[in-house]
Amino acid sequence: MARIGFIGAGAMGAPMIGHLLGAGHELVVHTRRREAAQAVVDQGARWAATPAAAAREADFVCTNVTATADVEKVLFGEGGVAGAANPGTVVIDFSTISAVATREFAERLARKGIEMLDCPVSGGSMGAQAATLSIIVGGKAEVLERARPLLETLGKTITHIGGHGAGQVVKACNQVVQVVNIQGIAEAMLFAQANGVDPKKMLVALQAGMAGSRMLDMMGPKMAGRDFAAGIEARLHQKDFGLVVSMTQALGLAMPATALVSQQLNALVGKGWGRDDTSSLLRVLEGANPAANDPGNA
Repeated sequence: MARIGFIGAGAMGAPMIGHLLGAGHELVVHTRRREAAQAVVDQGARWAATPAAAAREADFVCTNVTATADVEKVLFGEGGVAGAANPGTVVIDFSTISAVATREFAERLARKGIEMLDCPVSGGSMGAQAATLSIIVGGKAEVLERARPLLETLGKTITHIGGHGAGQVVKACNQVVQVVNIQGIAEAMLFAQANGVDPKKMLVALQAGMAGSRMLDMMGPKMAGRDFAAGIEARLHQKDFGLVVSMTQALGLAMPATALVSQQLNALVGKGWGRDDTSSLLRVLEGANPAANDPGNA
């Protein structure tokens, strides 16, 4: 069994830690606040006060934090992983962050003899809890094979895309397809309402035809039922779209749907709904269209 340092025990990290413990691995977990790790400590993990302490004896160090700057801090900041991990350790980053920064991080770790895989995931907290995540991998194929038994404990689909950063690029593609779709669903809901059509009946018709999709099945009922409780918090999609827009600008790409949805997500968060579900894009549209049939902006 492997010795694993795990940094981050939030909605995604905690169930992943639980699955690894259940498979018999030894886990040392770092969180900024000790109480945030109490649930996994109760399951058998040990808590570490710093990322370095979590990494010191580890075969693998997993990171699951929010933003690019957070990953850089836990890897290279004071008390970071890079200063304590042994050569040959594999860093597995499950965060969704910049592909450009990921390549830089991999190079910096390689100078210390530490390997890295970028392994952003799709499936949300429900996928983490059920160990059915789709894991998108960038890095060396031979390093992936070392890590595969751990990843198979966490997900049902593991796809090796290419070199460092490639996993993050494809996760960005995933977010574009997913959230542009959510925006389209919100616009269809608004259009139906404005024309006096019951959105729930519209949803049944769309689900049976070519417009049917997993996102429609998830987000359509939430919008129609005005259930904006978070599945995935909208602020995280806003963060991801900020990364995508920055990359499109650096590459000189015109991606108008992505740019529009990024603006809508910014408006959503600006209205104070960042910790609500991304289905709240409907509420943004309603606010911009006061003449439309609006059942309420609760």
